[in-house]
Amino acid sequence: MHVDHSEVDRRTLLRAGLGAATVAVVGSELAFPGAAHAAPGTDLDWIISCDEWAARPPKDPLSVSAIATNKIIVHHMAFPNVTDYSREQAVKLAHDCQDLHMDGNGWSDTGQHFTVSRGGYVLEGRRGSLERLEAGDRQMISAHCPGENGRAIGIENEGTYVTETPPKELTDSLVKLCVAVCRQYGLHAHDIFGHWDFRTTQCPGAAFYREFPALRRRVFAALGTDLADVPARRWPDLWRFVNSPSVRVVQHLLAFRGYAVTVSGTFDAATVTAVQDWQARNGIAVDVDATLTPPTWETLAPELDQHASGPPVTAVQEMLFTKGYAVTVTGVYDHATRDAVKDLQALHGLPRNGKLSTSTWCAIVGGNVRQSFRHR
Repeated sequence: MHVDHSEVDRRTLLRAGLGAATVAVVGSELAFPGAAHAAPGTDLDWIISCDEWAARPPKDPLSVSAIATNKIIVHHMAFPNVTDYSREQAVKLAHDCQDLHMDGNGWSDTGQHFTVSRGGYVLEGRRGSLERLEAGDRQMISAHCPGENGRAIGIENEGTYVTETPPKELTDSLVKLCVAVCRQYGLHAHDIFGHWDFRTTQCPGAAFYREFPALRRRVFAALGTDLADVPARRWPDLWRFVNSPSVRVVQHLLAFRGYAVTVSGTFDAATVTAVQDWQARNGIAVDVDATLTPPTWETLAPELDQHASGPPVTAVQEMLFTKGYAVTVTGVYDHATRDAVKDLQALHGLPRNGKLSTSTWCAIVGGNVRQSFRHR
């Protein structure tokens, strides 16, 4: 997680027509007029606050977002996979992270809202995040993922998980934290994403990311959500303020549909124009920020079989390679690609047939499907 945030989130707020509605704060003295919907009497004493771990004060005033929180983004910290699971190590971790972000990155405070140690301790990151969680109204504007810092709760997890998975202590606490965030902000298990779904990065690590369907199922069970309340597909709501491998997929699919866009992973002006034109031509509400709404995704992604080739297959192979699969980007739907698609389908509870159905596309680009929550 090495990103900046301020300019993107000013635009995020302006998009909603609420550019003047941020609340400047110092320390934890916050006030926001929005209506809270937090679960009453929620016990969050198990989260170690900034005061409890003796965080440094922010260098600059922090702000509360004026738009609603709509997702959780999970990260790994790219820190060592220590075997010290103590509270003391968790506190040291919080200090090390804050020092890196403030002194190394030049940020006002810790970038993420919350931190989970390998020993399972949960700590407040950016000051004010715990108070906002308790209120359940709006979040602190953070610095964990450009374009999402005003509407996504960022959770950093101690360790590096490209080739190994987190310890049980960490995952158990991550589930508990995600459940609390969902209850307080009115979110659901299908609103949990990984950093690389919205940013070009190795975070949260390929091995950790494979655990996300199981992580979401645990949160889903703890929340007691009715399966009927889960959308058939929860697509990543990419928009012009994010850059990620999934943006490359969008660009490949737009090129396949005849648009003159460059496949770069950067949501540039040509991509904005093409997305909006596609929306207009297909009777979809045209979004001012070219947001990839569910109807946009579902008309753009073609259903394909194992005989397919061309830009859509290239897009699939690039995403699979990014997620750790041993595939070669050829644009031809070969055996290795089909086997990787089948594996991904199995992770999400989809029919393991290797066909690129709409739901398979959703899972490939980082979304969630209803079948995943009835799959055990």
